[in-house]
Amino acid sequence: MCCALAALLGALVHVSVSNQTVGQARARALDRLDEATKAYEAGARLGPLAGVDPPDLPDSLHRLATEGERGTMVSSDAKQPTMWAAGPIDRNRVLAVEVDYSQGARTIAGLDKAIVGSSVLAIGATLLVGAFAVTRVTRRLHATARVARRISGGDLDARVGDPRTRDPARHQDEVAAVAGALDSMASSLQRKLLSEQRFTADVAHELRTPLTGLHAAAELLPPGRPTELVRDRVAALRTLTEDLLEISRLDARSERVDLDDNWLGPLAERVVRGSGTRTEVVVVRDVCVLTDRRRLERVLGNLVANAHRHGRPPVVLTVDGPVVSVRDHGEGYPDYLVEGGPQRFRTEGGAKGHGLGLTIALGQAEVLAASLRFTNAQDGGAMATLTLDDRQP
Repeated sequence: MCCALAALLGALVHVSVSNQTVGQARARALDRLDEATKAYEAGARLGPLAGVDPPDLPDSLHRLATEGERGTMVSSDAKQPTMWAAGPIDRNRVLAVEVDYSQGARTIAGLDKAIVGSSVLAIGATLLVGAFAVTRVTRRLHATARVARRISGGDLDARVGDPRTRDPARHQDEVAAVAGALDSMASSLQRKLLSEQRFTADVAHELRTPLTGLHAAAELLPPGRPTELVRDRVAALRTLTEDLLEISRLDARSERVDLDDNWLGPLAERVVRGSGTRTEVVVVRDVCVLTDRRRLERVLGNLVANAHRHGRPPVVLTVDGPVVSVRDHGEGYPDYLVEGGPQRFRTEGGAKGHGLGLTIALGQAEVLAASLRFTNAQDGGAMATLTLDDRQP
C-alpha cells in the first residue's frame, strides 16, 4: 500500500507540474504567434524565431495549420526542446514561431528525479520499518508455535514466557494474548494430569496392603472351586494394581534404564517361553543391541499377551535386525488405537482386559527410546512393530 501510494502521489505531482509547465510555454508561444501574425499582415519584418513554412516545423503541426487550425507542439528533434506554435496564412502557407522549452524540460526532468529518489527512500524506509515490525511479531509467533508443539509432544513444563504477559501494565497485543492463553492452558493441563497421576499412584499404593492380606487369607482357604475363584480374582486384582503403579511411574518419568548388550533372537524366545503361549518365533536377522533387557521383555511380553487375548492364532513374533514385530490373525486393532494409540481402560467388542497392557508397552518403549507402532496387516490381523536403537555395542 505504501509503495502504491508513493507511486500514485508521484504520478499526480508529475502530471500537475508537467501540465503547468507546458501550459505556460504554450501561452508564450501563442502570444508570439499573435505578434508574428500582426507583423506579417502589416508587412513588417518577422522576428528571428518566426518564419513562414520553416523546415524544422513538425509535419503533424504543419498539416494542422494548413487545414486552417492553430496549434502548438513540443518537439525534441532539434538540438534542444522547442515549443512550436503555428497558424494558417494566405495561399496555404503556415506561419510558425518557436519558443525555447529547454528550461521547462529540465524542470520536469529534475522533478521526476526528485520524485523517484524520494519515493525510493520512502519505500525503503517503510520496508525496513515494516520488516523489523513484522519480524518481531513472526519471531514471537514462531516461538509460541514451538512451545505448543513441545506441549503436544508431552513436555508440559514448556512455557512461552512472553515478557508482555508478566507485566499487566504493559500493552497486551494479540501475540501476547495468545502466548498468555497457551501458558495458562499448559499450566492447567499440567495440574490436572499431576492430580490424576497422584490419585492413581495413591490408589494403587493403598490397595497393595489389603491385597497382600487378602492374598494371604486366600491361601489359607480349603481346596475347592470357590477357593480357586477367589484366588483367581485376587491375582487379577494384584496384577491390575501393579499395572497401575507401573503406569504412575511411567507418567512421572522417573524410570531409569539399565543398559546392557542383548541379542534379540534369544531374548524373544525367552519371552515366548515365559508367556506360556503357542507363539511362533521367526528370526530373519539377529542383532545385538544396547538396551534394558527387563523393560524390553516387558514390552514384548505385553504385545504377545495382547495378541493372544484379543486376536486369533497363529501369533508370530519376528526379529529382523533391530525391528521386532508381533502379529496375530484376528480382526486387527480398532481404528481409535491405530490413529491415536492405546487408551487406558478402553476396549471394544466386549474384549477382556483393562486396556493397560499396550499402554504399558508404549510407555516402556518410550523409556527405551524405541518406536512402537500399531497397524493392521493388509491381509488381516493386528501388527505391533517395535524399532530399537541399532547402535552396535
